Amino acid sequence: MRTRTGVGASVAAVAALFLAACSGEPTAAPRASVVSTASPTPSASPSRSPTPTPTAAPVEDLGPLVPSGDPVVIASNLAAPWSIARLADGSLIVSERDTGVIAEIVGAAAVPLTTVPGVVAAGEGGLLGLAALEDASGSYLYAYFTSAGDNRVMRMPLAGAAGAHTLGAPEVVLSGIPKASNHDGGRMAFGPDGMLYITAGDASTGSNAQTLDSLGGKILRLTPTGAVPADNPFPGSPVWTLGHRNPQGIAWAADGTMWAAEFGQDTWDEMNRITPGANYGWPIVEGLAGDPALVDPIAQWPTDDASPSGIAVVGDTIFMAGLGGERLWTVGFDGASAEWYGGGQLGRLRDVVRGPGSTVYLLTNNTDGRGSPRPGDDVLYQVNLVPAG
Repeated sequence: MRTRTGVGASVAAVAALFLAACSGEPTAAPRASVVSTASPTPSASPSRSPTPTPTAAPVEDLGPLVPSGDPVVIASNLAAPWSIARLADGSLIVSERDTGVIAEIVGAAAVPLTTVPGVVAAGEGGLLGLAALEDASGSYLYAYFTSAGDNRVMRMPLAGAAGAHTLGAPEVVLSGIPKASNHDGGRMAFGPDGMLYITAGDASTGSNAQTLDSLGGKILRLTPTGAVPADNPFPGSPVWTLGHRNPQGIAWAADGTMWAAEFGQDTWDEMNRITPGANYGWPIVEGLAGDPALVDPIAQWPTDDASPSGIAVVGDTIFMAGLGGERLWTVGFDGASAEWYGGGQLGRLRDVVRGPGSTVYLLTNNTDGRGSPRPGDDVLYQVNLVPAG
């Protein structure tokens, strides 16, 4: 999550190396917000346009949405769950950080599919994010995990039907992401362009975030087989954006805009609009900077209010799971935010993904060693959404 360490006097040198329980609508909680047009110039040719062209149909435009009613329990008694993957047939797959188990939700139970080999769970590391790819090239489940020497991504062939899926032999897609007991990132998702996006934390070493020689402190972009796409902003590099501390949430709006949530250190957590090749400032700055060489967040929160992990976009609303804040945040594209289920009714919230129709799935994380488990923890919920106002 976060550690309380100072940036130190090396920041300037680092920068130089870069070369430049409610049932109605949520209660409003304004926070500072800004839209920045600043972006550093990547090392790609000026004629290159790294903006992806969507190839998948966008979700329908449902307008602004808010949670409504009480959350419905889908499964309980989960062991330090970290990520939810929703398959094309509606099946739900979850990862368990400490056991390395990938399980399918069948009825109200988590049925193990496999134990990922090589997982070394310590601190915030272990089996983290999941992402599913199901297209003409085949069906695969991707897993991000901490090994003995690094963080890495592997994929496994996915077969079977709802309630009876199977996973085949794993193959490594990417290795060499820095690991530490804190700041391992770990979220993955396929974008509307069909590419695999991966969040990598700075592994508790802020300088990682400001050098292209490290995969730490970045959002990465790869083809499904692990190759570097030709239109990445830094030729030959999987780096999509840099200057991140510990991003753990990524999602896309219907128009293809990418959003990412990020843990701050002592002052501000962030929601960022992601632009290829841009620098989001860590460890030079935390939160709003007003520096034209860096991109400011569109919204920021005191760290005790958020500690953001997974996010989902439904309609014109970003839903953000808060760990330390123990609440679900709704965030507009203009940065206006409000909270739902604040005050710890559900405890720590680790992940949120879109469900069928106007719903989201929500995953608690009270058994990870930092929460206060209650009977039935941890829990996978489904939450209904209704038009705002």
